[in-house]
Amino acid sequence: MPSLATEPPIDDDLNDLPEDRAFATEAPLDDGPPPEPPAKPERLVSIDALRGFDMFWIIGGDALARALCRWWGTPEAATLGEQFEHVDWEGFRFYDLIFPMFLFVVGAVIPFSLKKYQTGESPRGHALWRTARRVALLLALAFIYNGALKFDFANLRYVGVLQRIAVCYGVAAVIYLFTKARTQAIVAGVILLGYWALLALVPAPETGLRGDYSKETNLSGYVDRHVLPGKIMKSYYGYGDNEGLLSTIPAVATALLGVLAGEWLLSRRKPWAKAVGLLGAGALCVATGYFWGQSFPIIKNLWTSSFVLVAGGFSLLLLGLFYLVIDVWKLRAWAFFFVVIGMNAITIYMAQSIIPFGTIRDYFLSGTLALLDKPVALIIGAVGLLAVKWLFLYHLYRTKTFLRV
Repeated sequence: MPSLATEPPIDDDLNDLPEDRAFATEAPLDDGPPPEPPAKPERLVSIDALRGFDMFWIIGGDALARALCRWWGTPEAATLGEQFEHVDWEGFRFYDLIFPMFLFVVGAVIPFSLKKYQTGESPRGHALWRTARRVALLLALAFIYNGALKFDFANLRYVGVLQRIAVCYGVAAVIYLFTKARTQAIVAGVILLGYWALLALVPAPETGLRGDYSKETNLSGYVDRHVLPGKIMKSYYGYGDNEGLLSTIPAVATALLGVLAGEWLLSRRKPWAKAVGLLGAGALCVATGYFWGQSFPIIKNLWTSSFVLVAGGFSLLLLGLFYLVIDVWKLRAWAFFFVVIGMNAITIYMAQSIIPFGTIRDYFLSGTLALLDKPVALIIGAVGLLAVKWLFLYHLYRTKTFLRV
Protein backbone atom coordinates (compact mmCIF):
# COMPACT_ATOMS: atom_id res chain seq x y z
CA MET A 1 0.00 0.00 0.00
CA PRO A 2 1.17 3.57 -0.47
CA SER A 3 2.47 5.10 2.71
CA LEU A 4 3.21 8.50 4.12
CA ALA A 5 6.95 8.22 4.62
CA THR A 6 9.33 10.64 6.27
CA GLU A 7 11.69 10.62 3.30
CA PRO A 8 11.12 11.75 -0.29
CA PRO A 9 9.86 9.10 -2.74
CA ILE A 10 12.74 6.98 -4.00
CA ASP A 11 12.24 7.91 -7.63
CA ASP A 12 12.46 11.58 -6.72
CA ASP A 13 15.41 11.27 -4.33
CA LEU A 14 18.24 12.30 -6.60
CA ASN A 15 20.66 12.12 -3.68
CA ASP A 16 20.50 8.33 -3.88
CA LEU A 17 22.33 8.46 -7.18
CA PRO A 18 26.13 8.03 -7.39
CA GLU A 19 28.25 10.05 -9.78
CA ASP A 20 28.65 8.75 -13.34
CA ARG A 21 32.17 7.66 -12.53
CA ALA A 22 30.75 5.27 -9.96
CA PHE A 23 28.89 3.36 -12.65
CA ALA A 24 32.03 1.50 -13.73
CA THR A 25 32.09 -2.12 -12.53
CA GLU A 26 35.75 -3.03 -13.09
CA ALA A 27 37.83 -3.75 -9.98
CA PRO A 28 40.96 -1.66 -9.29
CA LEU A 29 44.25 -3.14 -10.50
CA ASP A 30 46.11 -2.70 -7.22
CA ASP A 31 45.46 -4.23 -3.83
CA GLY A 32 45.51 -0.98 -1.91
CA PRO A 33 42.84 0.17 0.51
CA PRO A 34 39.32 0.34 -0.87
CA PRO A 35 38.48 3.66 -2.47
CA GLU A 36 36.29 6.16 -0.72
CA PRO A 37 32.61 5.95 -1.66
CA PRO A 38 31.89 8.25 -4.58
CA ALA A 39 30.45 11.62 -3.74
CA LYS A 40 26.77 11.97 -4.35
CA PRO A 41 25.78 14.61 -6.87
CA GLU A 42 23.94 17.67 -5.70
CA ARG A 43 20.21 17.23 -5.85
CA LEU A 44 18.69 18.77 -8.95
CA VAL A 45 16.31 21.21 -7.34
CA SER A 46 15.22 22.26 -10.82
CA ILE A 47 13.30 19.01 -11.34
CA ASP A 48 11.38 19.39 -8.08
CA ALA A 49 10.70 23.04 -8.89
CA LEU A 50 9.51 22.28 -12.43
CA ARG A 51 7.18 19.58 -11.13
CA GLY A 52 5.85 22.06 -8.58
CA PHE A 53 5.48 24.78 -11.20
CA ASP A 54 3.47 22.37 -13.30
CA MET A 55 1.29 21.29 -10.38
CA PHE A 56 0.75 24.92 -9.33
CA TRP A 57 -1.59 25.45 -12.27
CA ILE A 58 -3.58 22.33 -11.40
CA ILE A 59 -4.18 23.29 -7.78
CA GLY A 60 -5.50 26.78 -8.54
CA GLY A 61 -2.93 28.81 -10.42
CA ASP A 62 -5.11 28.67 -13.51
CA ALA A 63 -8.09 30.17 -11.65
CA LEU A 64 -5.88 32.95 -10.27
CA ALA A 65 -4.52 33.75 -13.73
CA ARG A 66 -8.02 33.88 -15.24
CA ALA A 67 -9.24 36.09 -12.37
CA LEU A 68 -6.35 38.51 -12.88
CA CYS A 69 -7.03 38.71 -16.60
CA ARG A 70 -10.73 39.33 -15.96
CA TRP A 71 -9.88 42.10 -13.47
CA TRP A 72 -7.45 43.64 -15.96
CA GLY A 73 -10.30 43.80 -18.47
CA THR A 74 -8.42 44.71 -21.66
CA PRO A 75 -8.54 42.82 -24.98
CA GLU A 76 -4.92 41.83 -24.41
CA ALA A 77 -5.86 40.41 -21.01
CA ALA A 78 -8.73 38.44 -22.55
CA THR A 79 -6.32 36.97 -25.08
CA LEU A 80 -3.87 36.09 -22.32
CA GLY A 81 -6.65 34.54 -20.26
CA GLU A 82 -7.43 32.13 -23.08
CA GLN A 83 -4.01 30.57 -22.51
CA PHE A 84 -5.32 29.18 -19.22
CA GLU A 85 -8.12 27.25 -20.90
CA HIS A 86 -7.78 24.12 -23.01
CA VAL A 87 -8.12 24.66 -26.73
CA ASP A 88 -11.45 23.29 -27.93
CA TRP A 89 -9.90 20.83 -30.38
CA GLU A 90 -7.04 21.69 -32.71
CA GLY A 91 -4.21 24.00 -31.67
CA PHE A 92 -2.06 24.59 -28.61
CA ARG A 93 -2.31 26.82 -25.55
CA PHE A 94 -0.25 27.03 -22.39
CA TYR A 95 -2.83 25.07 -20.40
CA ASP A 96 -2.51 22.18 -22.87
CA LEU A 97 1.10 21.82 -21.69
CA ILE A 98 0.31 20.96 -18.06
CA PHE A 99 -0.39 17.23 -18.25
CA PRO A 100 2.24 16.33 -20.87
CA MET A 101 4.86 18.27 -18.89
CA PHE A 102 4.02 16.19 -15.80
CA LEU A 103 4.49 13.01 -17.85
CA PHE A 104 7.75 14.45 -19.16
CA VAL A 105 9.01 15.02 -15.59
CA VAL A 106 7.91 11.49 -14.63
CA GLY A 107 10.20 10.25 -17.38
CA ALA A 108 13.03 12.61 -16.45
CA VAL A 109 13.44 11.14 -12.95
CA ILE A 110 13.63 7.54 -14.20
CA PRO A 111 17.38 7.63 -14.99
CA PHE A 112 18.12 9.11 -11.57
CA SER A 113 16.37 6.27 -9.74
CA LEU A 114 17.10 3.32 -12.04
CA LYS A 115 20.60 4.02 -13.41
CA LYS A 116 22.33 1.45 -11.20
CA TYR A 117 19.93 -1.22 -12.45
CA GLN A 118 20.39 -0.32 -16.08
CA THR A 119 24.18 -0.50 -15.83
CA GLY A 120 24.21 -3.82 -13.98
CA GLU A 121 25.38 -2.57 -10.58
CA SER A 122 22.19 -4.03 -9.10
CA PRO A 123 19.98 -6.80 -10.54
CA ARG A 124 17.33 -5.65 -12.98
CA GLY A 125 14.86 -8.02 -11.38
CA HIS A 126 14.68 -5.76 -8.33
CA ALA A 127 14.04 -2.73 -10.54
CA LEU A 128 11.32 -4.56 -12.45
CA TRP A 129 9.63 -5.50 -9.18
CA ARG A 130 9.82 -1.88 -7.96
CA THR A 131 8.41 -0.65 -11.24
CA ALA A 132 5.56 -3.18 -11.23
CA ARG A 133 4.72 -2.30 -7.62
CA ARG A 134 4.59 1.39 -8.41
CA VAL A 135 2.43 0.88 -11.47
CA ALA A 136 0.03 -1.25 -9.45
CA LEU A 137 -0.19 1.28 -6.62
CA LEU A 138 -0.66 4.19 -9.00
CA LEU A 139 -3.46 2.30 -10.71
CA ALA A 140 -5.04 1.59 -7.32
CA LEU A 141 -4.92 5.30 -6.45
CA ALA A 142 -6.29 6.10 -9.89
CA PHE A 143 -9.35 3.92 -9.50
CA ILE A 144 -9.95 5.18 -5.97
CA TYR A 145 -9.75 8.74 -7.32
CA ASN A 146 -12.31 7.86 -10.00
CA GLY A 147 -14.72 6.44 -7.43
CA ALA A 148 -14.10 2.70 -7.48
CA LEU A 149 -15.00 2.45 -3.77
CA LYS A 150 -18.58 3.31 -4.68
CA PHE A 151 -18.68 -0.11 -6.40
CA ASP A 152 -20.69 1.34 -9.27
CA PHE A 153 -18.50 -0.29 -11.89
CA ALA A 154 -20.94 0.27 -14.74
CA ASN A 155 -20.40 4.03 -14.36
CA LEU A 156 -16.73 3.93 -13.36
CA ARG A 157 -14.24 5.76 -15.54
CA TYR A 158 -11.52 3.20 -16.23
CA VAL A 159 -8.97 5.57 -17.74
CA GLY A 160 -7.69 8.92 -16.54
CA VAL A 161 -4.70 11.04 -15.60
CA LEU A 162 -3.22 8.72 -12.96
CA GLN A 163 -3.86 5.65 -15.12
CA ARG A 164 -1.93 7.23 -17.97
CA ILE A 165 0.90 8.22 -15.65
CA ALA A 166 1.09 4.64 -14.36
CA VAL A 167 1.16 3.08 -17.83
CA CYS A 168 3.63 5.56 -19.29
CA TYR A 169 5.93 5.32 -16.28
CA GLY A 170 5.90 1.52 -16.39
CA VAL A 171 6.57 1.23 -20.12
CA ALA A 172 9.23 3.97 -20.14
CA ALA A 173 11.00 2.45 -17.12
CA VAL A 174 11.18 -1.01 -18.73
CA ILE A 175 12.44 0.48 -22.00
CA TYR A 176 15.06 2.45 -20.07
CA LEU A 177 16.26 -0.59 -18.11
CA PHE A 178 17.01 -2.63 -21.23
CA THR A 179 18.17 0.01 -23.73
CA LYS A 180 20.57 2.90 -24.14
CA ALA A 181 19.74 6.47 -25.08
CA ARG A 182 20.10 5.91 -28.83
CA THR A 183 17.60 3.04 -28.79
CA GLN A 184 15.23 5.00 -26.56
CA ALA A 185 15.23 7.86 -29.07
CA ILE A 186 14.56 5.40 -31.89
CA VAL A 187 11.68 3.82 -29.95
CA ALA A 188 10.16 7.26 -29.32
CA GLY A 189 10.45 8.08 -33.02
CA VAL A 190 8.88 4.77 -34.05
CA ILE A 191 5.98 5.38 -31.65
CA LEU A 192 5.33 8.84 -33.10
CA LEU A 193 5.57 7.67 -36.70
CA GLY A 194 3.51 4.57 -35.99
CA TYR A 195 0.73 6.59 -34.34
CA TRP A 196 0.73 8.99 -37.28
CA ALA A 197 0.43 6.04 -39.68
CA LEU A 198 -2.41 4.57 -37.61
CA LEU A 199 -4.53 7.73 -37.69
CA ALA A 200 -3.49 8.87 -41.17
CA LEU A 201 -3.74 5.59 -43.07
CA VAL A 202 -6.39 3.50 -41.28
CA PRO A 203 -9.89 4.59 -42.39
CA ALA A 204 -12.16 5.88 -39.63
CA PRO A 205 -14.96 3.27 -39.33
CA GLU A 206 -17.82 5.79 -39.37
CA THR A 207 -16.71 7.78 -42.40
CA GLY A 208 -14.32 5.46 -44.23
CA LEU A 209 -11.88 8.37 -44.51
CA ARG A 210 -8.15 8.15 -43.91
CA GLY A 211 -6.72 10.94 -41.83
CA ASP A 212 -10.05 11.73 -40.19
CA TYR A 213 -9.04 13.99 -37.28
CA SER A 214 -12.48 15.41 -36.60
CA LYS A 215 -13.81 15.48 -33.06
CA GLU A 216 -16.89 13.40 -33.85
CA THR A 217 -15.59 10.55 -36.02
CA ASN A 218 -11.82 10.07 -35.48
CA LEU A 219 -10.48 6.54 -35.01
CA SER A 220 -9.27 7.06 -31.44
CA GLY A 221 -12.67 8.24 -30.24
CA TYR A 222 -14.39 5.39 -32.05
CA VAL A 223 -12.21 2.85 -30.20
CA ASP A 224 -12.96 4.51 -26.85
CA ARG A 225 -16.70 4.47 -27.46
CA HIS A 226 -16.78 0.84 -28.53
CA VAL A 227 -14.07 -0.77 -26.37
CA LEU A 228 -13.80 1.13 -23.09
CA PRO A 229 -16.07 -0.18 -20.32
CA GLY A 230 -17.81 2.15 -17.89
CA LYS A 231 -18.23 5.82 -18.65
CA ILE A 232 -16.19 8.12 -20.87
CA MET A 233 -14.96 11.52 -19.70
CA LYS A 234 -17.15 14.01 -21.61
CA SER A 235 -16.30 17.34 -20.00
CA TYR A 236 -13.87 18.40 -22.76
CA TYR A 237 -14.12 15.92 -25.60
CA GLY A 238 -17.42 14.03 -25.58
CA TYR A 239 -16.81 11.64 -28.49
CA GLY A 240 -13.95 9.76 -26.83
CA ASP A 241 -12.06 9.88 -23.56
CA ASN A 242 -9.48 12.60 -22.88
CA GLU A 243 -7.08 9.86 -21.75
CA GLY A 244 -8.32 7.13 -24.05
CA LEU A 245 -6.77 3.88 -25.23
CA LEU A 246 -5.06 4.73 -28.52
CA SER A 247 -3.93 8.17 -27.36
CA THR A 248 -1.98 6.57 -24.51
CA ILE A 249 0.42 5.04 -27.06
CA PRO A 250 2.07 8.35 -28.09
CA ALA A 251 1.98 9.49 -24.44
CA VAL A 252 4.70 6.89 -23.83
CA ALA A 253 6.88 8.90 -26.22
CA THR A 254 6.29 11.97 -24.01
CA ALA A 255 7.70 10.04 -21.05
CA LEU A 256 10.63 8.83 -23.17
CA LEU A 257 11.50 12.42 -24.06
CA GLY A 258 11.74 12.99 -20.32
CA VAL A 259 13.95 9.91 -19.95
CA LEU A 260 16.32 11.27 -22.59
CA ALA A 261 16.40 14.63 -20.82
CA GLY A 262 17.21 12.91 -17.53
CA GLU A 263 20.06 10.96 -19.13
CA TRP A 264 21.39 14.19 -20.62
CA LEU A 265 21.41 15.77 -17.16
CA LEU A 266 23.28 12.73 -15.79
CA SER A 267 26.00 12.96 -18.42
CA ARG A 268 29.54 14.21 -17.72
CA ARG A 269 29.04 17.36 -19.77
CA LYS A 270 29.57 20.79 -18.29
CA PRO A 271 26.46 22.23 -16.61
CA TRP A 272 26.20 25.11 -19.08
CA ALA A 273 26.44 22.63 -21.98
CA LYS A 274 23.59 20.60 -20.48
CA ALA A 275 21.41 23.71 -20.24
CA VAL A 276 22.20 24.76 -23.80
CA GLY A 277 21.50 21.23 -25.03
CA LEU A 278 18.09 21.13 -23.37
CA LEU A 279 17.19 24.55 -24.75
CA GLY A 280 18.36 23.66 -28.24
CA ALA A 281 16.54 20.32 -28.26
CA GLY A 282 13.40 22.03 -27.00
CA ALA A 283 13.47 24.64 -29.74
CA LEU A 284 14.02 21.93 -32.37
CA CYS A 285 11.11 19.83 -31.08
CA VAL A 286 8.74 22.81 -30.99
CA ALA A 287 9.66 23.83 -34.54
CA THR A 288 9.35 20.25 -35.82
CA GLY A 289 6.02 19.78 -34.05
CA TYR A 290 4.48 22.92 -35.54
CA PHE A 291 5.78 22.01 -38.99
CA TRP A 292 4.37 18.47 -38.72
CA GLY A 293 1.16 19.98 -37.38
CA GLN A 294 0.40 21.44 -40.80
CA SER A 295 -0.41 17.91 -42.02
CA PHE A 296 -0.93 16.02 -38.74
CA PRO A 297 -2.86 18.50 -36.56
CA ILE A 298 -1.82 19.38 -33.02
CA ILE A 299 -4.69 17.90 -30.99
CA LYS A 300 -4.27 17.27 -27.28
CA ASN A 301 -7.29 15.00 -26.88
CA LEU A 302 -5.85 12.67 -29.55
CA TRP A 303 -2.29 13.25 -28.25
CA THR A 304 -1.14 13.48 -31.85
CA SER A 305 2.55 13.07 -32.63
CA SER A 306 2.85 16.76 -33.50
CA PHE A 307 1.33 17.56 -30.09
CA VAL A 308 3.92 15.30 -28.42
CA LEU A 309 6.74 17.25 -30.07
CA VAL A 310 5.31 20.68 -29.31
CA ALA A 311 4.51 19.84 -25.68
CA GLY A 312 7.77 17.95 -25.24
CA GLY A 313 9.69 20.83 -26.78
CA PHE A 314 8.21 23.37 -24.40
CA SER A 315 8.89 20.98 -21.51
CA LEU A 316 12.54 20.76 -22.57
CA LEU A 317 12.74 24.54 -22.82
CA LEU A 318 11.32 24.98 -19.33
CA LEU A 319 13.55 22.26 -17.86
CA GLY A 320 16.57 23.88 -19.49
CA LEU A 321 15.60 27.29 -18.13
CA PHE A 322 14.90 25.96 -14.62
CA TYR A 323 18.15 23.96 -14.63
CA LEU A 324 20.16 26.97 -15.81
CA VAL A 325 18.72 29.38 -13.25
CA ILE A 326 18.42 27.02 -10.27
CA ASP A 327 21.21 24.47 -10.59
CA VAL A 328 23.78 26.32 -12.70
CA TRP A 329 23.39 29.92 -11.55
CA LYS A 330 22.26 28.77 -8.07
CA LEU A 331 19.39 31.27 -7.91
CA ARG A 332 17.13 29.11 -5.77
CA ALA A 333 15.23 31.20 -3.24
CA TRP A 334 12.37 31.97 -5.65
CA ALA A 335 11.93 28.27 -6.43
CA PHE A 336 11.15 27.19 -2.86
CA PHE A 337 7.44 27.90 -3.33
CA PHE A 338 7.31 25.44 -6.23
CA VAL A 339 9.61 22.86 -4.60
CA VAL A 340 7.16 22.51 -1.69
CA ILE A 341 4.42 21.68 -4.20
CA GLY A 342 6.60 19.46 -6.34
CA MET A 343 7.73 17.23 -3.48
CA ASN A 344 4.14 16.07 -2.88
CA ALA A 345 2.54 16.42 -6.30
CA ILE A 346 0.55 13.18 -6.23
CA THR A 347 -0.48 13.89 -2.64
CA ILE A 348 -2.13 17.21 -3.47
CA TYR A 349 -3.68 15.81 -6.64
CA MET A 350 -5.43 13.14 -4.55
CA ALA A 351 -6.09 15.42 -1.56
CA GLN A 352 -8.06 17.92 -3.65
CA SER A 353 -10.84 15.36 -4.02
CA ILE A 354 -10.81 14.43 -0.32
CA ILE A 355 -10.01 17.52 1.77
CA PRO A 356 -12.49 20.45 1.58
CA PHE A 357 -9.87 23.13 0.93
CA GLY A 358 -12.54 25.48 -0.40
CA THR A 359 -14.55 25.20 2.83
CA ILE A 360 -11.43 25.98 4.87
CA ARG A 361 -10.77 29.03 2.68
CA ASP A 362 -14.35 30.23 3.09
CA TYR A 363 -14.18 29.84 6.87
CA PHE A 364 -11.53 32.56 7.00
CA LEU A 365 -12.39 34.70 3.97
CA SER A 366 -16.13 34.48 3.26
CA GLY A 367 -16.88 37.73 5.07
CA THR A 368 -14.09 39.59 3.33
CA LEU A 369 -15.04 38.21 -0.09
CA ALA A 370 -18.65 39.38 0.39
CA LEU A 371 -17.44 42.98 0.79
CA LEU A 372 -15.41 43.05 -2.41
CA ASP A 373 -16.32 43.65 -6.03
CA LYS A 374 -16.63 40.38 -7.90
CA PRO A 375 -13.41 40.70 -9.98
CA VAL A 376 -11.35 41.44 -6.86
CA ALA A 377 -13.18 38.77 -4.86
CA LEU A 378 -12.27 36.20 -7.49
CA ILE A 379 -8.60 37.13 -7.17
CA ILE A 380 -8.58 37.07 -3.37
CA GLY A 381 -10.56 33.84 -3.35
CA ALA A 382 -8.10 32.18 -5.72
CA VAL A 383 -5.13 33.38 -3.66
CA GLY A 384 -6.81 32.15 -0.48
CA LEU A 385 -7.45 28.68 -1.90
CA LEU A 386 -3.86 28.43 -3.11
CA ALA A 387 -2.62 29.54 0.31
CA VAL A 388 -4.62 26.84 2.12
CA LYS A 389 -3.30 24.12 -0.20
CA TRP A 390 0.28 25.40 -0.06
CA LEU A 391 0.29 25.60 3.74
CA PHE A 392 -0.96 22.02 3.85
CA LEU A 393 1.92 20.98 1.61
CA TYR A 394 4.38 23.12 3.57
CA HIS A 395 3.40 21.27 6.75
CA LEU A 396 4.10 17.97 5.02
CA TYR A 397 7.41 19.36 3.73
CA ARG A 398 8.50 20.62 7.17
CA THR A 399 7.65 17.30 8.80
CA LYS A 400 9.35 15.40 5.93
CA THR A 401 6.13 13.56 5.16
CA PHE A 402 5.84 12.45 1.56
CA LEU A 403 3.46 10.09 -0.16
CA ARG A 404 5.60 7.11 -1.08
CA VAL A 405 4.20 5.08 -3.97
